[in-house]
Formats: sequence, structure tokens, C-alpha cells
Amino acid sequence: MWTVGITGLLTGLALIVAIGAQNAFVLRQGIRREHVGAVVAVCMAGDALLILGGTAGIGALVTRFPEALEVLRWGGAAYLLWFAVGSFMAALKPSSLTEQPPRSKHSVVATAVALTFLNPHVYLDTVVLLGSLANQQGSGTRWIFAGGAVTGSVLWFSALGYGARRLAGVLGSPRTWRWVDLAIGVLMLVLAIRLVVH
Repeated sequence: MWTVGITGLLTGLALIVAIGAQNAFVLRQGIRREHVGAVVAVCMAGDALLILGGTAGIGALVTRFPEALEVLRWGGAAYLLWFAVGSFMAALKPSSLTEQPPRSKHSVVATAVALTFLNPHVYLDTVVLLGSLANQQGSGTRWIFAGGAVTGSVLWFSALGYGARRLAGVLGSPRTWRWVDLAIGVLMLVLAIRLVVH
């Protein structure tokens, strides 16, 4: 039983840890020390909902209706492009962490929700892949596998969001923050192009 849970945890981490738009946003908010708890909670709850939904059998619906993934693909690409432009604009006028105007909690949470649910890859990874792997464990242990995957998500987003606070001093200068914004902008642009091309 423990081995199934650990397998779920490691599989979940392997899929979640990959650098993506959601992780970049959590890192950014952690460095800024701005509504970190809310962002981490949204990401953890989103992953848990999708993993448990996939384990319950929603993955079959997702694969039956590829049109839904197409809508998410184009919506996600548009949102990532918009996010990239915002990061590039911020890089043109670099400021230190303390000089940047604070964002409202509502705005930050809305961005976290969009980056979580507008990415079609998240459905393929969590709902389809993790859901399928969980169901391969058998009816008696599939929820243990899913619980391990959810635990991996909780550990990762907590470490990323709250661990990033330690980088705030290192990344506090306007020059460094310009490079951070440029890197995030490039990442978002690349992810948007990949969504359109694939």
C-alpha cells in the first residue's frame, strides 16, 4: 500500500516539477512575497481536483471530446501571449521588488486560476495520464496512488512558493528583476507558440 502511494507521489512530482507557466508564476509571486498563500492554495486545489477527477474516470470524457482541449489550447495560448507581453513591458521599466506596485489578491488569484485551467497540457498530465495510472492500480489502491500524486503537488507548490521568499534578497535589484521578467516573458512566449504549433 505504501509503495503505491510513494509511486503516485513520485509520478505526480515528475509531471508537476517541469518548468511551465504555472510554476513560473508561483515562483514570481513567492519572490515578491505577494499573496503567496492564495496562489499556492489555488495551484494545490486545482491539481487535487484534476487528479481526483481523473481517478474518478473523467479522463475518458476528456479523450472523447478533443474539441474542449482545442478551445483550451487557443485560449491558453492567447493568455500566455498576453502574460508574455506584460512581462516584457515590465522588463522595459525595471524596478526593485519593493518599488513594484502591489497587485490585488483578486487579480493574483485570477491569474493563478487562468494559468492552472487554461493549459490543455494540465488536463493531459493530471486527468488523463495520472487518472489512467491510478486506475491501473486497481479499485482497492487507485485512491492511494491519487493521494500520493496530490501529496506531491502539495509539497511542490508549498516548497516553490514559500521557498522562493529566500531568493527575494538576491533578486531584489532592478537589474536582476529585469532579467527575471525577460526570462518569464520568453518562457510564456515559448509555451504559447508550443500550444499553437502542437
